[in-house]
Amino acid sequence: MATERYNAREVEARWQKLWDEKDVFKTSNDDPREKYYVLEMFPYPSGRIHMGHVRNYAMGDVVARYKRARGFNVLHPMGWDAFGMPAENAAMQNNVHPKDWTYENIAFMRGQLKIMGLSLDWSREFATCDVEYYTQQQRLFLKFLEAGLVYRKKSKVNWDPVDMTVLANEQVIDGRGWRSGALVEQRELTQWFFKITDYSEDLLEAIDTLDRWPEKVRLMQKNWIGKSEGLRVRFEFTTPAPTGDKTLEIFTTRPDTLFGASFMGLSPDHPVSAKLAETNPQIAAFIEECRRIGTSAEAIETAEKKGIDTGLRVKHPLDASIELPVYIANFILMDYGTGAIFACPAHDQRDLDFARKYGLPVRPVVLPKDADAASFTVADVAYTDDGTIFNSGFLDGLSIADAKDTVAKKLEAIEIDGAPQAARQVNYRLRDWGISRQRYWGCPIPVIHCDDCGVVPENDANLPVKLPDDINFDKPGNPLDRHPTWRDCSCPKCGKPARRETDTMDTFVDSSWYFARFTAPQCDQPTDPAAANGWLPVDQYIGGIEHAILHLLYSRFFTRAMQKVGALDLKEPFKGLFTQGMVTHETYKSAEGKWLSPAEIRFVEGAERSAVEVATGAPVTIGSIEKMSKSKKNTVDPTDIIETYGADTARWFMLSDSPPERDVIWTEEGVQGAWRFVQRVWRLVGEIAATPARSSTAPEFSDGALELRRATHKTLAAVSKDIETLSFNRAVARIYELVNQIGKTVHGGLTFEDVSWSAREAAECLVMMMAPMMPHLAEECWKELGHTGLVAEASWPAVDESLLVEDSIVLPIQINGKKKGEITVARDASNEVVEAATLAQDFVQKALEGRPPRKIIVVPQRIVNVVA
Repeated sequence: MATERYNAREVEARWQKLWDEKDVFKTSNDDPREKYYVLEMFPYPSGRIHMGHVRNYAMGDVVARYKRARGFNVLHPMGWDAFGMPAENAAMQNNVHPKDWTYENIAFMRGQLKIMGLSLDWSREFATCDVEYYTQQQRLFLKFLEAGLVYRKKSKVNWDPVDMTVLANEQVIDGRGWRSGALVEQRELTQWFFKITDYSEDLLEAIDTLDRWPEKVRLMQKNWIGKSEGLRVRFEFTTPAPTGDKTLEIFTTRPDTLFGASFMGLSPDHPVSAKLAETNPQIAAFIEECRRIGTSAEAIETAEKKGIDTGLRVKHPLDASIELPVYIANFILMDYGTGAIFACPAHDQRDLDFARKYGLPVRPVVLPKDADAASFTVADVAYTDDGTIFNSGFLDGLSIADAKDTVAKKLEAIEIDGAPQAARQVNYRLRDWGISRQRYWGCPIPVIHCDDCGVVPENDANLPVKLPDDINFDKPGNPLDRHPTWRDCSCPKCGKPARRETDTMDTFVDSSWYFARFTAPQCDQPTDPAAANGWLPVDQYIGGIEHAILHLLYSRFFTRAMQKVGALDLKEPFKGLFTQGMVTHETYKSAEGKWLSPAEIRFVEGAERSAVEVATGAPVTIGSIEKMSKSKKNTVDPTDIIETYGADTARWFMLSDSPPERDVIWTEEGVQGAWRFVQRVWRLVGEIAATPARSSTAPEFSDGALELRRATHKTLAAVSKDIETLSFNRAVARIYELVNQIGKTVHGGLTFEDVSWSAREAAECLVMMMAPMMPHLAEECWKELGHTGLVAEASWPAVDESLLVEDSIVLPIQINGKKKGEITVARDASNEVVEAATLAQDFVQKALEGRPPRKIIVVPQRIVNVVA
């Protein structure tokens, strides 16, 4: 064993080359072993990996390597989520084609990931912008269309007038486009939709079966689907409605609060609002103002509550003497319920904010427990908790649930124009998924517009509908609309000249089925059903909490849709889900207030922690610890860290610093500590490797050797459990403890055969436990210990259960039913020995005051009861 320092750069490159040459991590679909599919959310090829990638993929790699050592046939693939606006922005800014920009980034990032030593099956790699991939996505679209899961309709969208494209709600920030910064407008465009709402109830019910998902993610999914049971109620107009309607229909989940109604609210997009705007300039201007908020529920929720009185009035359904004014309000969504509400300000915060702004009545009708009905009022905070109904005539004294039922029964029995005034209904917040995007760099939607035949699906034989390469971005908007020839085609139905659809698919579509494509990436259909059914669901999916709603929900829908068209036969794509925390770092600012990177500052020794700017020597303000971001320059380049310390050091630090679901704070001191541990393990294994190899027959063990063997097997059992539960930081802590124990034994002198044997056993187990986390160091140590095979192909060590049993146990002692102390005795001690040891304790003798005990009850290996 060489005594020189561990050379990470030389060692890691050598083992990576050998793994590649031997195809160690290539997976076969025909392998008869039990399958295990581990997948990290695939990256967008932005140009460079960041520390979040290092953490994410290190975690997945630990699981993959561990399961492989456990005898599973492990699928651990990698690909690229490669379509999207950033590539088009780069094209415009740098005069480069989006395809070139994307594939250059992929090549660079692939190299970065490879130096991490990840156990990936690179033979299954694809990018979603590969023609081969999006051909199959187009094929799925056509199958969904045929199955009735796709349709086209006019829809309200967020429109960026600078980028000239539709934006998802998440891409509208403070009413502006996330990239252009332009004020977003609401427009009506004809869009393509996936019918995700067909599965609303199924998606909701199945959440309870996802017992290996974080509870917070399951709750977020439930809230997004948003099931609500309520009542559709028709309010009669007492002033003529411009549409000619006799009633205004609303949906409410709180009919129990009808007596607290203060006003009615209409969405700016409600038909009545639109009709009024035709003749009322003030209403038209107000509606136009509302359209600048954005379409997301969050944007509408956080905006200042504004409205305009329409002059219309409706009759209260439970008290004909009450008339309610009808307002158009900016916080009401047209696509939930009916686009109209009755407002009860005392018990809904949005309604209350609105009522206070416009001086409308606030009448509480739900009385909190122990509150006084005569004095209870609502000031600036709506009361939304449980209580008893009051101020509500025939409902007074009822619970909320009973009042809901009573109102429903009463209104169901009343008829207006031959129909009940109210009907019970289940609503969902979930809306169909609009997938149309007005941009070039996305999967083309394979449909054709014919003047005679209408919208016609492209023939399967004509797939793929390929993106043209000869495009330019000299003008804003979608280059496909301006291409001189690409749009022109023949109608698949009648053969006449026709036009291609120029919208491309939302990139969420690309990432909603990639996990299925990995199971057979060369298949000439979207999936090989046998392979997909064999590998899916993904056993362990790992990624950021920011994808907890849309990506996961869309993937769950896609799996069901693929099941419907025969591409696979399951509903849920991900059995286990883990959402890791972010990587954070201190922030630094110059005296002029400019953000500085860690490389641009130098810490100054002294009593107080301080730093200066390297270039100027000027003092630097050390700021808060925040998520690494380019904008605040508090990023650390993983490549620099790996070149300096090695991939294993970076991986070890990421796994060791904090529980994986929490944020990790990147510090230079922490990385250096991980590097020192690498060197320590290397030296320790070297010392053990210099001793004679252990024989196949175990000797008789002395107390010292037995102590080390117990520590080894206890650590092995605990680390196995920790990796199974993704408690990586605990596993790391246990390995640290074992290294300390081995060091004590080795540095005590390996003079006896049994001690040397147990030290070698400990070293081999240590190397195997490290292998999923620090695979290069493990391979090098494995080799030094005399093994000719790869540790990456070795089996996980078996735990000797007998070594987990303690020889001694601690028994609590109760005197007259109260615990007074405890004793340590041999595990197999007889009752007589336990009784004698108990009576020998000073605190027992003191309690007995010289008298013999009336009785001693020994519950073997549990407790001792002394009755004085």
